[in-house]
This record gives sequence, structure tokens and C-alpha cells, in this order.
Amino acid sequence: MKKKNLGLVGTLIAAALAVSTLVAPSASAANEIVVWADETRGPHLAKLIAAKGDWVPGFTVKIVTFSSYAALGDALDKATGTSGPDIFVGGNDWVVASAKSGKLAPVTLTASQKAQFTPGQLYDLSYGGKLYGVPLDINNVGMIYNTALVKSAPKTFGDMVDFYQANKTKLNLKNGLCVTGGGMSWGGLSVFSALGADPYVLTSRGKVDVNKGFNPTTFGANMKKYLIDPSTHKSNGFWASSNTTCNDDFYAGKVPYSIIGNWEWATYVAKGFAMNLQPVPGVNGGYGHMFGSVSGAFLTSYADKHGVAVGAKSLLVNLFASTPGQVAYEAIEGRPPAAKGAQADAGVSEAQKGFGAAASLAGIPQIGAILDNKAGGSNYWDSSGDYWTQTLINGKDATTEARKLAKIWRANVSAAASLL
Repeated sequence: MKKKNLGLVGTLIAAALAVSTLVAPSASAANEIVVWADETRGPHLAKLIAAKGDWVPGFTVKIVTFSSYAALGDALDKATGTSGPDIFVGGNDWVVASAKSGKLAPVTLTASQKAQFTPGQLYDLSYGGKLYGVPLDINNVGMIYNTALVKSAPKTFGDMVDFYQANKTKLNLKNGLCVTGGGMSWGGLSVFSALGADPYVLTSRGKVDVNKGFNPTTFGANMKKYLIDPSTHKSNGFWASSNTTCNDDFYAGKVPYSIIGNWEWATYVAKGFAMNLQPVPGVNGGYGHMFGSVSGAFLTSYADKHGVAVGAKSLLVNLFASTPGQVAYEAIEGRPPAAKGAQADAGVSEAQKGFGAAASLAGIPQIGAILDNKAGGSNYWDSSGDYWTQTLINGKDATTEARKLAKIWRANVSAAASLL
């Protein structure tokens, strides 16, 4: 999960509920399992543990919350056998580096436990043929529309642009489409893909085709047709070049379409918006891809050093991989659960199920080995954001910039080929 690219940097804070205040990370006590999480998951996990603390008889669970996803990642980078956690909750894009460094320990699931998850979900948390965590929830976005402005779901990207162009003056629209779900690089993949640009091309079997990339001429032409004002050569206003006021603008009826994260839906529902979720439609029908990988609970090699490996493994199975555990956690967290039993449970909301359906329609794996790679001179996260800046704000030619982008992404895929 790349919410860490929003640039939030912070310090270690104590979890909100049932957690001791910590000045610095500490290793487990003899029967204490330490779980690290970010600023949203930590308090939610603490609340869950406070409600039911006997997921693993004979052990206590301490949740340590960090002030942001970036702060959690930084702490994991610096973790040692004396300071590291026994389990941490995070995105699948950390698997490769953490497994190669020896900070993760393999996880073994029974056949019935594996059957609760799709092969793709298990693949997301694996490296070198070994599973290092259990899938917890689906990490993706979805697009909704304001029914007070738009009466039916758009079938193509052009439908949305046409609505904006026809109504921007009459309805005093600020933009046509904006993103709150993870920023212009992570959440904004849907627009890149809808217009013809993906960071990697997948085969029919879901593997990366290292010999293919996106067509920059087609993508550049779509940019000029749908997003560029021919008179200024900059943004025509449809696609917001910044997401800083997206929520407020959508709430106020000044933006008809919004890409939201699956952790945000409850706020929109509380304000009366329908969860008419769908992926962003493509220019010729179909849908633009979104990152639809799973987040997981990962077992660390430190658990064995702390003498709690048996308890930590039981916590993974009893809480994080089980239907009751995922239903109870997602009732607080609000994301779509990964386990099939939890997805079908009556305790899971229609919005959560809607995000799960959107991921099934258009989700692609978030492959950190490629996305974090800088062999082409820049990684996906920086190069994608820079593309929007250069074209929509600075007015540089969309096709010329698309060729540069395609070259960067192809180089990054090639450099990561041996890790796939």
C-alpha cells in the first residue's frame, strides 16, 4: 500500500486503547506478542484487543501504533532483534525487501486455511515460493458519483468529461473527477490506466509481461482529447491536478465524481452519499486498473528471538486469518476483508462488499519490486506524479512526456524481472 507516499512523517505514538505508552519500540516480554501498525490500523487493532483479549490463551497482545505508514516503514527498516515487533500489519509491497533482509519468517497454513484466500492474495504476500503473512484486507479504491448531480453511472471516461464540459458553468463545478484515495500516484493509477498507461502489463495468467509496456502515442492522444485544453495546453479542469480539497469539493457538489479509498466510505455514507461504487471507466468501455492487492499481517523473525513464535503464529491464524477475526476487525477498520468467509458474512457492509467487487473487476497486484525501482531514473511514485505536474500544470506536450514515462517504466520492469 502506497499511502506512505503522501509524505506523512512522524514519531512513534502510543496506541489509543489498551496499550502502554512507549518512548521507543521494545521487544516482547516472555508471553507478550508485540504488533506494530500505522496511525489508522493501530487504534483499531487496540480496540479489537480491548474487546477480546484471549485470541491466544496464555499470551497478551500489545499494539504499538506509529504516526503514519511512512513512520512504520522507517521503524521496520531500523528494527533489530531487540527492538523489532513479532507481527506487523502493512502492505504487500514490503514483502520482497523484508524477506530478503531476513526480517520476515515463513508462515505455514493448512489447506483449509489457504482455501479462504485466492491464489493471487497468497502470491501477494509470498517471495521465493514462501508465504510470509496472512491476507487481512483488500487495499483498493473505487469511484463514486454524486446522485444530486449525475443520474446514472458513466459507461466511458468520455461520458464523465462530457458531463463536466456541459455543466461546469451551470453547476459551478470546480473539477470533474478528483481523488482522495491515496493521492495522485496510488489512487490516480485508475486515470492513468483508463487513458491507456499502466506501470506494467499483465499476461492472461496475471504475471508481468516483461517484454511489453504501454503505448505512449495512444496515451498521449487520450490525454489531449480528454484532459488537456487545446488553447492553454494545460489542464481543462476535469481531472484535478491536486487532491487537497477533493473531499470538501465533492461534499459541496462542486465535483461530480470522486475516487475514494476503501477506508473512507463511512465518512461519505454519514454525509448521505450513495456507495454507487465502480472502477473508473475506460475510454472505450471496460475499466482502468487500480491497485487491488491485499494488506497482510506478517510474522517476523524477531518473534522466535523473543520466545513468542508459537503464540505469534497462533495469533496470525486465530485472529488475522479467521472469519470471526476479520469480521470483528473490519467492523472497526471498514475495509473489505480478504477471507472468503468474512466477505460473505452478514456483518460486512454493502460498501465493503462493493469495494471488493470493484477490486475483482479491475484490481492489479501492487508489485513493490517494480514500483519502487529506480532503474529508469525514477520510481513509479515519483514519475507518475511528475507526469501530471509537467502536463496539466506546466503545459508540456502530453505525448512527449508520455514517451519519457514509458521509457522509465519499461526500464524499471526490466530491472525487476529477476525478482518477479
